[in-house]
Amino acid sequence: MAGKRSFEEQLGALEALRQQGPQASIEPLRKALENRNNFVVGKAADLVREFQLTHLIPELLIAFDRFFADPLKNDPQCWAKNAISRTLAAFEHQDAATFLRGMRHIQLEAVWGGRSDTAGTLRATCALALVQCRSLAEPDLLAHLVDLLGDKDKSVRVEVVRAIEQVGSPSASLLLRLRAVLGADEPEVLGACYSGILCLEGANAIPWIGRFLASADDSAAEAALAIAGTHSPGGFHALRECFVKANDPWFRSVLLSAIALTRQDAALEFLLDLVGTESLSAEAAIEAVLRSMPSPDVIKRLENLVAGSPRLTRVFASLQKASC
Repeated sequence: MAGKRSFEEQLGALEALRQQGPQASIEPLRKALENRNNFVVGKAADLVREFQLTHLIPELLIAFDRFFADPLKNDPQCWAKNAISRTLAAFEHQDAATFLRGMRHIQLEAVWGGRSDTAGTLRATCALALVQCRSLAEPDLLAHLVDLLGDKDKSVRVEVVRAIEQVGSPSASLLLRLRAVLGADEPEVLGACYSGILCLEGANAIPWIGRFLASADDSAAEAALAIAGTHSPGGFHALRECFVKANDPWFRSVLLSAIALTRQDAALEFLLDLVGTESLSAEAAIEAVLRSMPSPDVIKRLENLVAGSPRLTRVFASLQKASC
């Protein structure tokens, strides 16, 4: 119990530093970063970031290195390494070797029925941080990031795609196009590729991304949402064209939601017309409009449109209640 109280007291003392301010916290945080307990060190690293104490970077690096030694014993769940890497990234630390080490770390810990890698967050954080290291030439940077595109952890692959997007060059965009074309990955990863391409190339890439709508599956839904995120007339037209040809009821509802999210006046009129004509997709159109955080005026227009249909009135009332 004494050990437990000591641990709780250490955490309490760190939390109390918020009341003392950055300057009074320097020495206590420096000492806390030397603690053997990975949770205490992680808490201290978070406070160093919160207080913007960049002159404690040397202490952070020493602690980071220390928790790679016998990590299963010294840093279970990577609490310390995760917090330190977040802080170094926030401080735009420029030593690429630090982040490369984190990107390559795999930590298999015992779980029920086997072992699980707990270093995914660390690899993802370090991959994003690597992009800001100015000492790396772009070809070298992309080469390091490509290595993680095949990571077993889906969340790591998603963050690596976002890191490649942040590189912001034509080469990065082409790399994302290649990854998208290869497919064979989780929809979230492919969706990050679609969004990254559109971010780098703009609305001109909409026709190219539009090819991925044809599958009418979860990956196609990600493509639809990525296109919607351009908030462009071209995005609305591509989604409407696909909607007209689509047969699957679920995918048609996905397309209507994406159309609503384009935030285009023409898109809203298209959805309201589906409601006003009581089309087979009227219910899905009502849901799409209500989920898009419409203005009170739009809600009133929608209410007037369904007034003549008991069925649509019930649908509207039910969905509006659910959205509140």
